[in-house]
Amino acid sequence: MKRTSKFTWEIRQPIFVLIAIFWATLLGVGFATVPNSEAAQTIYNMDRFLNEPHPFAKPQPRFQPQRQAPTTPAPKTKDWDDDLDMDDLGPGVEAAIEDINDPLEPFNRVMFGFNEFLVKYLINPMARGYNAAVPDAAREAIRNFLSNLNGPVVLANDLLQGELKRGYATTMRMVINSTAGILGFIDIAKNLGFEEHNEDFGQTLAVWGLGEGFYLVLPIFGPSNPRDVLGKILVDPYLDPLGYYFSNTDREEIGNGIITARGFTNYAAFVEQIDELRKSSLDFYGALRSLYRQRRNSEIKNGGFDDLPNIDSILDKRSVPPSLPKP
Repeated sequence: MKRTSKFTWEIRQPIFVLIAIFWATLLGVGFATVPNSEAAQTIYNMDRFLNEPHPFAKPQPRFQPQRQAPTTPAPKTKDWDDDLDMDDLGPGVEAAIEDINDPLEPFNRVMFGFNEFLVKYLINPMARGYNAAVPDAAREAIRNFLSNLNGPVVLANDLLQGELKRGYATTMRMVINSTAGILGFIDIAKNLGFEEHNEDFGQTLAVWGLGEGFYLVLPIFGPSNPRDVLGKILVDPYLDPLGYYFSNTDREEIGNGIITARGFTNYAAFVEQIDELRKSSLDFYGALRSLYRQRRNSEIKNGGFDDLPNIDSILDKRSVPPSLPKP
């Protein structure tokens, strides 16, 4: 029995070895004969998976660059001419340049900032307090009184401009209001047809043909120009007999107080409109410069005295730089 088992194992052992060699040879030959392209078709080949188009994708046409035909430059027109005349730009350009006439703008803006500081922390609170504490009728009476004191200066400039009719109206206003109007507190002359108007030596120089020059911002006094500095600040005091009297009696402070009070009451009358202009303007400096020039031109042309120029037209410029013409 033992011999039979040993014999049987000895016969089976080489048979198992031959079978193993056969399968190993067969598998080796099979893998060796499979091409690389077939091996790439397995699910584990990521290169093929990534490079294959999506099954639902539409084929995209290949881009073919097109050659553009050479273009000839457009002929040079007058708009490109370096020697373009100012008249070709329209009638509003020269007026805009005249309105911009501000060669001292850096200095003027410094003075403007100083004045705005005074306005914010001193003048505006005082003006609003004055308007709140003093009734409208009393404020109007004070303005009438201070305006009546300035009558001799207005009369002198009326005559220097050759405005005899306006000079007569100024004389009648002084006589009527100083007597029946109780020193000018009541404007009775206005009800009799003698309207108030303003004149100063700056306007007189303008009537005589002197230009305003460049724009100038003075500390405390605000917007001005060389012509108005010469006329209103330097010459007008010599046309005021009341100023002579205060100067000769060593009471200059009274005369200066009257001038200050006149300016303050005039500012308080328009403080709300000026604040609205300040809030609505992109550049209040430029808007105020335009407003000042409008008012002075209106006064020189004998326009109204009580009304400011149309502020709405100034506010309409808030979407463009104030120094440029409105498109």
